[in-house]
Amino acid sequence: MTRRRWKHRVPSNLRQAMAWCLDYAREVHNLSVEGIATKMALANHWSIYKWIENGRMPAVLIPAYEAACGIDFVSRFLAGTGGHLVVEIPRGKVCDAQDVMQLQGELSGAIKSLTDFYSGKQTAEDTLAQLKAAMQGLAYHHRNVEQHPHPELPLGGEEDV
Repeated sequence: MTRRRWKHRVPSNLRQAMAWCLDYAREVHNLSVEGIATKMALANHWSIYKWIENGRMPAVLIPAYEAACGIDFVSRFLAGTGGHLVVEIPRGKVCDAQDVMQLQGELSGAIKSLTDFYSGKQTAEDTLAQLKAAMQGLAYHHRNVEQHPHPELPLGGEEDV
């Protein structure tokens, strides 16, 4: 089984965002729903299933849910539906050739997605996801270049998701 690339996934609805958070917690952190509920200090883990089923979660619990799962799909989806592009705040780290090549791959993938979309070979949803990933990559490097003279210390231990 190949490992999923979580970092560039773009959920198309709120239920999918909540379910992907749960899937990520299972796959990457080996957490069950009970473990997530414990981290969120919930008395009943069945509430999480209910929230995912109907796509409704109390807004005050979204940060706790994402922190327990280890990824922020719900926040990214909510910002995206408001017409905002979400960009991870860079720390001003020194990038290497691999980081630049990854950006090049994202940009090439976006151009290929556009040509496939306009020729009728790809859906609008997949094309938009690829375009959003490319724009986020560019915005990340834009901010990283701005922040480069004042790097931050990596205190939390970076994790590539």
